[in-house]
Amino acid sequence: MFTLARRRVRTAALALSAVAALVLSATTATGAAGAPAAPAPAKQGPTSVAYIEVNNNSMLNVGKYTLADGGGNAFDVAVIFAANINYDTASKTAYLHFNENVQRVLDNAATQIRPLQEKGIKVLLSVLGNHQGAGFANFPSQQAASAFAQQLSDTVAEYGLDGVDFDDEYAEYGNNGTAQPNDSSFVHLVTALRANMPDKVISLYNIGPAATRLSYGGVDISGTFDYAWNPYYGTWQVPGIALPKSQLSPAAVEIGRTSQNTAAGLARRTVDEGYGVYLTYNLDGSDRSADVSAFTRELYGSEAVYTP
Repeated sequence: MFTLARRRVRTAALALSAVAALVLSATTATGAAGAPAAPAPAKQGPTSVAYIEVNNNSMLNVGKYTLADGGGNAFDVAVIFAANINYDTASKTAYLHFNENVQRVLDNAATQIRPLQEKGIKVLLSVLGNHQGAGFANFPSQQAASAFAQQLSDTVAEYGLDGVDFDDEYAEYGNNGTAQPNDSSFVHLVTALRANMPDKVISLYNIGPAATRLSYGGVDISGTFDYAWNPYYGTWQVPGIALPKSQLSPAAVEIGRTSQNTAAGLARRTVDEGYGVYLTYNLDGSDRSADVSAFTRELYGSEAVYTP
C-alpha cells in the first residue's frame, strides 16, 4: 500500500449522516439460523467503518466499543481484510482466494462474524489484488467478470456476510501474461454482482484502475455502490464518484497511527460538511478507547467505552 494508505499489513451535518445510518440498518443482519438480529441502540451520526487486518487481529474487536451516551455501537461496519483475487495460469482465469487467516474467520462465522451481526454491525469481505496480474479492471469478457461476481456472491451467501468491498491494489496488471486494465471489466463485474445480491452492501475503496473506470457502453455503476471512501489514512479527500454525501467518507484514519487531534478534526469536518461515513483502519486488540473517543465525540457527541 501507499504510505498514506496502508502498509502491506497496512498502512461524515447530522441530518444526512443520520440518513446514512438508517440506510445501513435497513437490511437487518441475520444470525446463523436466519433470525433477525436485535437492533442496536439508536444513534445519530455518520456510519463508522472499521477495517480489520485478520492476519493479526480479531474481528470481534469491532464489537468491543460502545457509546457511553446511549450504548450504541461505536462502529457500524466491520470489514474483513482481506481476501484476494488470484490468477490460475493454467486456465488463465481469476479466482477468489482466502489465506488461512481469512479462511479461519469464515469457517468460524458462528463465533467471529455472527456476534457482530447480532449487535447490528454489518460484516463485509474486502477483496484485494495479490501480485498475480488478476484484478477487477482486466477481465477479458463480460462472461469472465460475471463468473468472478458469482464467486463473490456465493461466498457472501455461504458465510452469511453482508456484502463485498473492492480494493484495487496489488494486482500488478500484466504479471503472468495478464492484460492491462480495460474500460468494461469493472462495470461488468459490479453490474453482475449487484444483480446477484441486490440487498447486500457493495463498497469501494477508492483507489486503483478500477476506481477510475466506472462507466462503459452507456452504463455508469457509480450509483450501484452503497459507499465509497478515501484510501489515504490521516487525510481528507472526497472520493471522485457520483454518490450522495451520505454515502461518502472523505476522512480516513489509521487507529493508533493517525493522531487523536487529526482524527477528531477529520470527524468534526465530516459532520460540519454533511458527509455520512467515517473510515478507520487497523483496530487492534488493545484498549483503543482514547483513539476511538477522539472521533466518536465529534461524530456522536459521546465517549467510546471499551469492554474486553
